[in-house]
Amino acid sequence: MDTTITETQKNTSVFIHLSTFLKYFFPFANFIAPLLIWSFNKEKSFVDNHGKQAINFQLSVLLYTILIGLICLPFAIIFAADIFTILETLDNAHSFSIGTIKNIAGYITLFGLAILLLTALFIFEIYAVVNAAIHASQGKLYNYPFTISFIKTNQKSTINHEHTR
Repeated sequence: MDTTITETQKNTSVFIHLSTFLKYFFPFANFIAPLLIWSFNKEKSFVDNHGKQAINFQLSVLLYTILIGLICLPFAIIFAADIFTILETLDNAHSFSIGTIKNIAGYITLFGLAILLLTALFIFEIYAVVNAAIHASQGKLYNYPFTISFIKTNQKSTINHEHTR
């Protein structure tokens, strides 16, 4: 088994990670592009490991985004039901009450928190993908933090082969 990591393998692994940014141009390209690149090059253990890591991370980010949405969903439904009352109260400025202000502040806080969490996830994703691409370009393995292993990686065997060369 060939254990040397070629420049082609490094570049392919970098492209796998960076191809996840295509989701900003095409829906689901963050899954399709790395999956295609990985599937055509997975016979090399270095590329195979990076491909699995990239796909696992994208699936994890999708799951975390869905969880944030699901946590906010009941509050959004309540807000949608309550929006007419709030708008009517805002329209009649003389009937403003502390309860109305608390409702509005609660909704603003909730939506602010959701936006903050999604923004933090976005920044974390950019950081992790760029860091993974840098590791791949240097011929190093990379484990994305906070990633669920949907596709099992054989990283231990790859590490052992790397150290024997």
